Amino acid sequence: MKSKFITAGLAILFLICAGIWVMPGIAMAHCDTLDGPVVATAKAALENGDLTPVLKWVKKDDEQDIRELFQKTLRVRKQGKEAKELADMYFFETLVRIHRAGEGAPYTGLKPGGTVEPSIAVADKALENGSVDNLVKMVSDAAAMGIHKRFEHAKETKKHADESVEAGRKFVEAYVEFTHYVERLYLDAAAKGMHHGNIEETKKEEHHH
Repeated sequence: MKSKFITAGLAILFLICAGIWVMPGIAMAHCDTLDGPVVATAKAALENGDLTPVLKWVKKDDEQDIRELFQKTLRVRKQGKEAKELADMYFFETLVRIHRAGEGAPYTGLKPGGTVEPSIAVADKALENGSVDNLVKMVSDAAAMGIHKRFEHAKETKKHADESVEAGRKFVEAYVEFTHYVERLYLDAAAKGMHHGNIEETKKEEHHH
């Protein structure tokens, strides 16, 4: 049972970079933050004058546009502090916009640093230190807690489901929430992987239901 929670929890993690069904209306995107990996790579590239590490974030068809913008940015940066800041920001915004478009995700502007979800911060840390143990525990614990909470609510409302129509409706609402939550966990765990675009479609479908 524990291994199932761990698997489901890890699957949820892959959805976080897109802004996601778990908490509608709250942006959880990581790739469009000023302290996210895309901008971090871009900052290093501008300081080192080497674009190569940046290109992995864009599709091949967009590579030339980024190359040209990179060279223009390097030239503008030499014109003073203010010009450097404006040029850098324009490069970051364009890069992130093209990156997200390539993944089929919308771009709504760069988010300030410090807005990354805790789970994403732990995921980045896991890649830095080479261990995923803390991440697995964090996400699997959250998944397990989510199941227990919805299960207990559904179980309690079921006891009174036949006492009145209103009580029955409360049970149905709790039942739907419980089963849909479990279904999402299972389907996400069984999925091979999802891009930003796939996630946006999933959000639309779930909102419709």
